[in-house]
Amino acid sequence: MANYVRRMDKPLVLVTGATGYVGGRLIPRLLQQGYQVRVLVRGGPERLHGRAWQGDVEIAVGDVLQPDGLASVMNGVEIAYYLIHSMRDNTHFSQRDISAAQNFANAAKIAGVQRIIYLGGLGDSESELSEHLKSRQETGSALRLAGIPVTEFRAGMIVGSGSLSFEMVRHLTERLPVMICPRWVFVRSHPIAIRDVLSYLVAAAETPDSSGKIIEIGGADVLAYAEMMQVYARVRGLRRLIFPIPVLTPRLSSYWAHWVTPIPASIARPLIKGLRYELVVRDNLATELFPDIQPLDYETSVTLALRRVEEGQIETIWSDALASSEGDINPVLLTQEQGMLIERRHKIVNAPPEIVFETFSGLGGERGWAPYNWLWRVRGMIDRLVGGVGMRRGRRHPDQLREGEALDFWRVEAIQPDRLLRIRAEMKLPGRGWLQYEAKPAQNGQTELVQTAYFAPKGLSGLTYWYGIYPLHSIIFAGTIEEIAKRAEIASNRTIPSSDDITLPDNQIESIATNYASSNEVAN
Repeated sequence: MANYVRRMDKPLVLVTGATGYVGGRLIPRLLQQGYQVRVLVRGGPERLHGRAWQGDVEIAVGDVLQPDGLASVMNGVEIAYYLIHSMRDNTHFSQRDISAAQNFANAAKIAGVQRIIYLGGLGDSESELSEHLKSRQETGSALRLAGIPVTEFRAGMIVGSGSLSFEMVRHLTERLPVMICPRWVFVRSHPIAIRDVLSYLVAAAETPDSSGKIIEIGGADVLAYAEMMQVYARVRGLRRLIFPIPVLTPRLSSYWAHWVTPIPASIARPLIKGLRYELVVRDNLATELFPDIQPLDYETSVTLALRRVEEGQIETIWSDALASSEGDINPVLLTQEQGMLIERRHKIVNAPPEIVFETFSGLGGERGWAPYNWLWRVRGMIDRLVGGVGMRRGRRHPDQLREGEALDFWRVEAIQPDRLLRIRAEMKLPGRGWLQYEAKPAQNGQTELVQTAYFAPKGLSGLTYWYGIYPLHSIIFAGTIEEIAKRAEIASNRTIPSSDDITLPDNQIESIATNYASSNEVAN
């Protein structure tokens, strides 16, 4: 739990969409400004499990589609942030969004809420718009029907690590050296950095003149999507060719995005339909109302977003609101988030968190990486053969680790006693990799052990590497988490574990390493 200081001159605010991409990032910024924050979640408080700010907010359970009880949730609230919308483009979802907004606004009127702040979408309401874009603007109109002043921000593509439209641009650019694209990639848009969106949302609460206004916001650049892809490629050191063709319909484009990116076709389709329209800011009201906010240019926004990924500073992702934390733990999950390929494993261990932490923080060095230490040694030899650091560095102390120090061919990036260890790979890779361990308290004195491998591939070679070596990695990662659990349980019972690492003669290891390096050289 962070140390947020509540200021008495700040009103109580309600934030909806707390599990979503924008809402999850807005909450800690409001807390930093001294606001008392209440969040509205469906289902139960467990949906906020793992958020660093969970213990610093009031949690209210409710559903905007179920109006009964909504007004009581808003008792004492002065400002309410409405950050809810469905990512679909059919009439059913549009009507549901409008009904939800009307329920919310009516309940806010009954509870005496003074203002609503809403984040909608750019688009000229006088011209043709996609069903999804029309729904975003109709939601704003529905919020105004109750008579409460609404500050409606309208934004286009939000640039940030994990945002939906940016992740589509990222994956397409990373994976396709040559892109055959529909004509919409040459339509102009007004991208805006997520940090600027959050600055506007926070500033609106302290800017009375923004009340009752529709405010269009965008970054410093107006760019076609093809230009955005080329800027992204330049920041990443990639070269990309883009060729337009007229026959790719939104439906076909959504299937294409479905296979190339982690975004399913059902969500990509309304997004792509919206990209066919020019979405640019048409007035200077944002500058007049918020002169202190100077929006970033697109290249800087991309650079900052990528830095977040590289540093592992991930707050929220576009798919957060699509998943529920309820239900049984999935023991193995292979997914894509934040432009990274992720393999995550969970295991319940019959040992307290501090013992589990001691076990996984004791990996490497003389203890090795059981149960397949010989495979790690092979990997270290391969790395040395191609000019990398190899595994000769070992570890400074058999039991203690410090942030920033070397651990075999890893670097300790983050360590939280009795809770977390994250190490960054320093072997030669076509991308960047991390391995993270977490020890979370569970029921009956047990521990939920979470092992996560992250890989941010660079171009097609990075993807080929990940999927080519994954069958071997899956065996190694499965064995490692089982070994950690076994050793922790033995240590918890005060029994000294014996080493059962598999070893091979040195000449056989060297032979494997040489053959593997030779095959990689041919492939490259």
